[in-house]
Parts: sequence; C-alpha cells; structure tokens
Amino acid sequence: MSSQKKLVVAHAPYWHDGSKISTKNYSIIIAALPAALMGISQYGAPALGVIAFAMACAMIWEIVWSLILGKGATIGDGSAAVTGLLFGMLLPATAPWWVVALGTFIAIIVGKQIFGGIGFNPLNPPVLALAMLVISFKGIFDFNESLCNYDLGFVMTFPLADLKAFGPEAIAKFNLGDLLMGRQAGGIGSTFGLGLIVGGLYLLLRGYMRWEISLSFLAGVFITALLFNLSDPEKYAGPLFHLLTGYTLIAAFFLLPEDSSSPANFIPMLVFGAMAGLMTVLIRNIGAYVDGVVFAILLMNLANPLLDKIRPKAIGKVVENA
Repeated sequence: MSSQKKLVVAHAPYWHDGSKISTKNYSIIIAALPAALMGISQYGAPALGVIAFAMACAMIWEIVWSLILGKGATIGDGSAAVTGLLFGMLLPATAPWWVVALGTFIAIIVGKQIFGGIGFNPLNPPVLALAMLVISFKGIFDFNESLCNYDLGFVMTFPLADLKAFGPEAIAKFNLGDLLMGRQAGGIGSTFGLGLIVGGLYLLLRGYMRWEISLSFLAGVFITALLFNLSDPEKYAGPLFHLLTGYTLIAAFFLLPEDSSSPANFIPMLVFGAMAGLMTVLIRNIGAYVDGVVFAILLMNLANPLLDKIRPKAIGKVVENA
C-alpha cells in the first residue's frame, strides 16, 4: 500500500476572518428595529401583525423551498428573516394577510431562491416583491386611503401623494422636523427618518455597509430635486422634502446597499447610487407613480453588472512582444 500523502487544494480565498453571514443579518435586524418599533407604536397591533407575519412567511417559504430541493434548512443564517422584516416595513399597516403572504413568496422564491439563493439574486428581493404588488394592486398602497382611519394627533396623509395631486402648497402643512420623526403616512418602517439614519450609521460603523452607495444616492436625490425646485418653485418641492419622505431613507441605508444586487467597486457604487437618486426624483416629479424609489432601485439592479465593469486601469507598463 502506498504511503504517499494526498493534498487537498481549494480555490482562493484561503483565509477566513471568522465573520458569518448570520452575524451581518442579525445586525441588519437590530439596525432596522428603531424604525420598525416606531411604526408599531404609531399604528399599533395591525403593524405588529404585518411585520411578524411577513418574517414568519419569509422563513416558511425558505423552509418549503429547501424541502423541495432536499437541502438542509438555511433559515438560521437570518437572510429570510431580514427579507421578511424589510418587506414588512415597506407595507402599510392595513395590508391584508394574503398580500403579505404573496409578497414574501415573490421575495424569497422568485427574487432569491430561483437564482441560487443568498448571494446570487440580481434584484433586491423585498423591492422586487413590492414593485410587483404595487403594479398589481395599486389601491392597497394608496396610503392616504388605507391609513385615513388612524388618528395619531398629527397630519396623517402621505406627503408625496399630496404633492403629486395638489403641488407644493399642499405640503406646507408638513415641517421637516415632523417628517424626520415619522409624523407622516407611509410604510410601517419607512417614515421614521431619524431611526433609519441611526440604523444606517450603526451598520456603517460595524463595517456591514459601505458609505458610497448611500451617500451618492442621497446626493443624487438632493441635487436633482434642487434643480427641479430652482426651475419652478411653485410646481416642484425642495430637496429636503424629498429626502425625508417616501422610501428615500430606508432605500439609502437598507435596500440599495444590498450586497448581491449592488456594485462592489468604488466608481460603480457612486454611479449606482447617484443614478438611483436621479431616477427617483424624475419618477416622482414627471412619472406616473407617486414614489419612484422602488422602480429606480430595480432599474439600477439591472444595470449593476455593466456598472461593475468600470474599474481603474491596472498599474504597470505594456510591453510589446513580451
């Protein structure tokens, strides 16, 4: 019998720093909690039910898919829980149960698993699910209609819908401080701007998020909205209004920087974020939809593979006939 030893060779990288996918996902959940809890405190038990049911459905769909493929359960990595939480935060508190179940199916199965699971999805799963539901059941996402029965002691209308329908005069009732503190109608976890900013800074300091996409997106929204406002102040709202309303802040810190559907290189990240901000304001101001964030993200997700090819030239010297 030969005593020769065999060596097992694996592909790079060869060094593991000990970090885990689950640690990052649980950190995202922690970062999203302030905004989610504020939404629950405002809308009460219905909001809690929507978020809890969304997280549960997302994990159930992932378990079902694993059983169909005969693979071990993967819900322990926290990916499905994060998808369910973020999707629930985008929904109105009055969303019916079947919308939550259908949306999580789209996010987990259509948006992620059919492409190979975590790390392979070309589109952001919660955003894909929301876009398909908004197109199919637009009335459910009319926040002015769905949340009109809530009396929270402050102006309870959807600022972007008021702006779209009646112009800047209709949003004079909102002040920036109220918008920052979530005193507006919208998705359960998308209105508390201060909480979303704190959560984003937490992820940034923990090293789970790069600043380039978030900052360039916010800059793109600000600059585009400023140009519109300067061109016709009586028709278009100012840039700070656009930053603090709709899905802007949750997109900046929790949706756009998603690893699988965003660039990995410096220049592409800046272009990715800035173009998403530009398209967000274009859709809001001259498009058919009230909030352009969802469609802007999906369009940039599609452009992501091309953007990531933008790289600096290699350092060195070209030698002919080498």
